[in-house]
Amino acid sequence: MKKRGEDLQKNAHAVQGLQATGSPSSAIMSVFRVFQQELDTKHDKYERLVKISRDVTIESKRTIFLLHRVTSVQDAEAVLNEADSKLDAVRQKIGQIAKELQGEDIYQFHRAFTPGIQEFVEAASFLHYIRHRSLVSLEEINARLVFVRPEEPPSMDSVEAGPAGALTFQVTPSDYLLGVADLTGELMRLCISSVGNGDIDTPFQLSQFLRQIHDGFFYIGNTGPYEVSKKLHVLRQSLGKVEDACYTLRVRGSEIPKHMLADVFSSRSALIDPDEGPV
Repeated sequence: MKKRGEDLQKNAHAVQGLQATGSPSSAIMSVFRVFQQELDTKHDKYERLVKISRDVTIESKRTIFLLHRVTSVQDAEAVLNEADSKLDAVRQKIGQIAKELQGEDIYQFHRAFTPGIQEFVEAASFLHYIRHRSLVSLEEINARLVFVRPEEPPSMDSVEAGPAGALTFQVTPSDYLLGVADLTGELMRLCISSVGNGDIDTPFQLSQFLRQIHDGFFYIGNTGPYEVSKKLHVLRQSLGKVEDACYTLRVRGSEIPKHMLADVFSSRSALIDPDEGPV
């Protein structure tokens, strides 16, 4: 907002100076050149944010694919550490977004970077669930998006000064909710793969966890962002598939060999909603 005020003041001075020249047409053209420069600067920044957001999306998806490789307790820590390293690189990309947004109204550029932020929230919450079996909070995510400015190396003074020595990025509540809604699809896939690996306990844990998320979104209802209501349908489908898997395990688990359970669940999921696209 401060930058916007400075731009308006600059434009006003330009108009006053050009009015003094006594040439109305040249004064108008000069003012429009100032506006053109301002719009070009805004559009260039918007395109840079789109490109950074695309990189954040790609690297976050790769982190999610990596986390699906966790198949046992023995190899879990190695995979989780590698995922941490990937998310650290993603956070550095988000630091570039924060730098671009310095002194700007973020909601003017929100559409440019929201896809990447939602994907980052999905990856970070997926990693947090695998490690802690709980949902990461918005405050925990934002606490990890504090960056030291390159021109100000870390020191005791800068740490004590807080915001003066750091660059922060705050995930909006709507981006957090949309990222958590996408998380449910990955948890559904984790349920199916867990059964295929002989893990019978995880599906029941996931069923209870997804039910809590569903109840939370249901409590928000129509008061939340419009996009949340659209993703609520997919969330219910994911919950239904996990509950269907738990039902099959409880009722027919002893009849079906463990190595065939994942195939049975996959085929049943396809029959439930054959027209559903990727979650």
